[in-house]
Amino acid sequence: MHAHDHHGHKHHEPEGADLARAAQAALEKAGEQWTSMRASIFDALASFDKPASAYDIAEAVSKAEGRRVAANSVYRILDLFVSANLARRVESANAYVANAHPNCLHDCIFLVCDSCGQTTHIDDDSITKTVRTAAREAGFQPIRPVIEVRGKCADCN
Repeated sequence: MHAHDHHGHKHHEPEGADLARAAQAALEKAGEQWTSMRASIFDALASFDKPASAYDIAEAVSKAEGRRVAANSVYRILDLFVSANLARRVESANAYVANAHPNCLHDCIFLVCDSCGQTTHIDDDSITKTVRTAAREAGFQPIRPVIEVRGKCADCN
């Protein structure tokens, strides 16, 4: 385990080929194949600097591959990525972001800018632990909290 404090820690964020390798390893560990289609969709997802919809990703893959890729097949693969922890779904935007550390299970807090759509993701396990505890006390079995904060980012302020 790497040492880090639990308040909004920053790891080195893997990018490009490293990120794709980490994603492939995580998907195969989940018992799934890393097909060329899945690789293309992951690369497209990882290339966006803000959450991308299935349509955005279908467009990007279609351009890159020179063939039509349907948003429906992209949706299915994105759902698979989310369940294998390779991607996160920003519920309120119906969009997806690549998970920069697919082998860490963190509860995410997304800061979503209403003006430019830029989404920052922070991990603060102390906040999400409180949310889990509150849910448990209400008799709810939480699997994973997804917390979204809407507002204006520093750039738009």
